[in-house]
Amino acid sequence: MNSSPHLPDPEIHSDHGKSRRPMLLLTLAACLLAAATGEGAAPDGRKPNVLFLVSDDLRPELGCYGNQIIQSPNIDRLASRSVVFDRAYCQQAVCSPSRTSVLTGARPDTTRVWDLTTHFRKALPDVVTLPQHFKEHGYVTVGLGKIYHGGLDDTASWSAPPKERGAPASRATGPRRPAPPAPQPVRSGGRGPAFRASDDPPNSGGEGALADEAIAALRRLKEASQPFFLAVGFRKPHLPFVSPKAYWDLYHPATIPLADNPFLPKGAPAFALADRNELWSYRDVPDASHLPDAYARQLKHGYYAAVSYMDAQLGRVLEELDRTGLSENTIVVLWGDHGWKLGEHDRWCKHSNVEDDARAPLIVAAPGAASSERHCGALVEFVDIYPTLAELAGLPLPTHLEGTSLRPLLENPDQAWKPAAFSQYPRSANGRRMMGYSMRTDRYRFTRWVDRDDHSKVYAVELYDHQTDPQENTNLADDPSHQSLVSKLTKQWEAGCRGARSFAAQE
Repeated sequence: MNSSPHLPDPEIHSDHGKSRRPMLLLTLAACLLAAATGEGAAPDGRKPNVLFLVSDDLRPELGCYGNQIIQSPNIDRLASRSVVFDRAYCQQAVCSPSRTSVLTGARPDTTRVWDLTTHFRKALPDVVTLPQHFKEHGYVTVGLGKIYHGGLDDTASWSAPPKERGAPASRATGPRRPAPPAPQPVRSGGRGPAFRASDDPPNSGGEGALADEAIAALRRLKEASQPFFLAVGFRKPHLPFVSPKAYWDLYHPATIPLADNPFLPKGAPAFALADRNELWSYRDVPDASHLPDAYARQLKHGYYAAVSYMDAQLGRVLEELDRTGLSENTIVVLWGDHGWKLGEHDRWCKHSNVEDDARAPLIVAAPGAASSERHCGALVEFVDIYPTLAELAGLPLPTHLEGTSLRPLLENPDQAWKPAAFSQYPRSANGRRMMGYSMRTDRYRFTRWVDRDDHSKVYAVELYDHQTDPQENTNLADDPSHQSLVSKLTKQWEAGCRGARSFAAQE
């Protein structure tokens, strides 16, 4: 295994705070025209390859999204030749439902996947998945790492049995952190510490091994006579935040800011945000809903280190794509399966409908793009990824898809687009089985908590004005001065919730 350091370039990092210049997609128009006519091929007749990259629990905490502290130079370099979607939303902020929606192109109420144990083929036995669609049109499809949720893979999607690497292991010598401040009680969870710096080489561990496998796969696929769809699923920055010490050393704890809204949203229902979720299954986590600042800063340090660790290994894969010359005819898409709270709203992890959980990174690079980035502020959804990749490759679109191809936005990111993006999250509280359906418009987030079996029973409503309250700190739904707006948004919400297909039909 290659163990040479693959760390951020300080000069690249210093550019994070600068404004990004717009780019002109020089030859993309020709590729898009070919896709629209069913060709989807390079000028020499080759079908475009697809490098499908996913990172677990990655929120838009990246240089290309404006974070001036995080060190993500490799993702930022990918962004420099891509369209960066600033407002991309998952369909449910937890691993399996989100990944299922991307890979089937259908929403959770269609796939019937709202948890971590249900396989989508139980409800949709004959659905053609995204990689399966490429396979049926002459592509070699390869899955490495975590693509579907663990234990729920899909053999029909791949040309050969997928290889899912286990959770990134480490030969760590132990935690490099002080204990939580006394006399704070701690949990004795069985999963080990929530964060730890190891003495391993920078490119070791599970993420390094996955990058090695992806590099080897690219070399094999270059010699093949068929186009390929290579999916590479990185597990970081998912808990536990175990990373080689080199990545921890990129950050000084004092420079890592804590969330500036460490309090519950005013007027929100108590069940809107999950309390003491997966983080508290790890050892030594303070036994309290509100984590002490010192511990919260260590957690955030660990998250940042895990992002940089993943970024470095992803960078090795992208460098191999360039070295082999494959990048000239390869569509690259990078997405995080959902967002993640880092102390915002006095909560951690995901499992809710708030902006921090529903919004996630989405970066698309198409062959022929100029070497500068463009940002797209349109409201887009993860169910849009399937039709986008299919159309860019010139493949027909299956009739079951519930998203919209983003191909026009790759050509013109500033054009008018969908009026809303939809997410959802199930919750049980006070003996009630609820589903929170959340609609994100250009200005508002509007969420209705309804009975899962009878949507006419409404248990709570949330309304946040992103123009005046971008952090979603105050629920305005019960404010008398906003009742006409609530009525208007309710009608729009109902139109979107009549059925999965009508979500996409609102554009």
